[in-house]
Amino acid sequence: MADEAIIKIPSGEVLEDDEAPGPTISLPDSGDAGEGGKLSMIVQLVKKCLGVKDIAAMRLSLPASLLEPLPNLEYWHYLDRPDLFAAINDSNDPFERILAVVRFIFTKDLKFVHGKVCKPYNSVLGEHFRGHWDVPPVSYSSDPTQPPILRVHTTVPPPPAQGSETVSVKSNRSGKSSKSTRSALSLTSTSKDKTSPTLSTAPTSLSCDAGLSKLSLSPLNGSGSGRNGKDKDKDRGGDNIRVVYVTEQVSHHPPVSAYYASCPLRGVEMAGIDQISAKVSGTTVRVAPGSFNKGIYINLTSGPGMGEKYHITHPVANVNGILRGSFYITVGDSTIVTCMGAKGVAYRAVIEYKEESWLGRAHFLVEGVIHTYDEGSTEHEEWTKVKHVPTARVVAVFDGCWRNHIRWRRTAASPPAPSTSLSTTSSPTPSFSAPSLSETEYATLVDLSTLFVVPKKVRPLERQLPNESRKLWDAVTTRLLAKEYGEATKAKLAIEQKQRDEAGERKRKGAQFIPQYFEQDISSGIPVLTAAGRTAVEEELKECSDTWPTSS
Repeated sequence: MADEAIIKIPSGEVLEDDEAPGPTISLPDSGDAGEGGKLSMIVQLVKKCLGVKDIAAMRLSLPASLLEPLPNLEYWHYLDRPDLFAAINDSNDPFERILAVVRFIFTKDLKFVHGKVCKPYNSVLGEHFRGHWDVPPVSYSSDPTQPPILRVHTTVPPPPAQGSETVSVKSNRSGKSSKSTRSALSLTSTSKDKTSPTLSTAPTSLSCDAGLSKLSLSPLNGSGSGRNGKDKDKDRGGDNIRVVYVTEQVSHHPPVSAYYASCPLRGVEMAGIDQISAKVSGTTVRVAPGSFNKGIYINLTSGPGMGEKYHITHPVANVNGILRGSFYITVGDSTIVTCMGAKGVAYRAVIEYKEESWLGRAHFLVEGVIHTYDEGSTEHEEWTKVKHVPTARVVAVFDGCWRNHIRWRRTAASPPAPSTSLSTTSSPTPSFSAPSLSETEYATLVDLSTLFVVPKKVRPLERQLPNESRKLWDAVTTRLLAKEYGEATKAKLAIEQKQRDEAGERKRKGAQFIPQYFEQDISSGIPVLTAAGRTAVEEELKECSDTWPTSS
């Protein structure tokens, strides 16, 4: 089939929204839905993919029995802990803000820490997904070296407020978060019990009559003003905040999607392009960012960090255990976090994932540094490993296991911690110098063994559009859940054929595919919402989802 719908990119790259060249590589269903049958099909698939430069760009048709009953657009997002995403802009201290970004990075893909590796449905062109999370904001200990206190989906329940000992950290944390900083007790992440976690049951729904907050879509996505000062301590629906997410498949071959997430009440938004490149290497599949995937972009639109932008690059992952049918992920290379637009000191972080040995079990180790850099210079671009960063530039170090516990400490080059003011209910407000970590003292950055994925809320099927992910794949999902694998494969093939028919019709008419929610030009790596996209975000912010079921 000839190329028909092409989105031209100013850089010279093109997105060809048609079938990939060459014949479709199909894998016949073995008829055995058990683990043995699946393993046999996986081995056949690996053999077919040997020598292929990029599996993600192949015309590949898999039997439905190998797929997880989950749309790809719903599966791939970076909001497994939306409460920590919203907390990025809580602090008045720019160092604490980049520390919060690093903490968010380690928790954004909790599904790979506690869940299984799976293959969701392949997205079709024009497919879109949207949903939201209603979560209580994090609170903070009186000790700023301790991690935030999380109130839902954790094995460590938040400590109760205890009379006059209850404090609010008001000078070092922004005013909009003071209402949630209730406890003066430090959080200690010591529980390792994964078999019977005690999940917090704090309510996570918003009031139906809550008004739409001032939506900020700039500068990533148009204009908006954020929240004004008098509303800083007024969260919609009482003690909860809403994080919304919209994504759309903007190319079929290569498979490319655009996404946007926002928490207007915290002045935080995120956008990016998702595209992967995958190749079989020995008995593993190596997964790296595709050419259109330039990383995650976080923008602070209001509050203490207003004007700051964070660029987060993606590391390289390996899917292991293929021939045993017991998949697990290891991570290599580095993630670089760069803060731009800072009003004072400019910070940057290097997160280096340690290469695993060929022998023995994986250890999932990571180390990293937070350092200062000069925004007007380019020398820092060469600092991609911890050892590259000059010692005089390093203000903090961290290390640990990215599937478990990660610790951090300040260094001799760290600036003095800012003064912190505490207010109590029974005595005048004292002032003291906030404790800081010495060169030898470590504190917990995040303990992933105690955290779990926060379920999202999605509109019921009857309210979804035909190309909305759950609605589009409902026939396949229903049959997979009923273990009717043959019928599920037929339903899947019908969706794929419909996509081919629509592509042929566009070719016949000389029409071009136009994304609905995002602008066509994605060359910068930062997708821009269209008017329809902004409307979808606003609608999701207004949704009354008190009675909706949640799903992870």
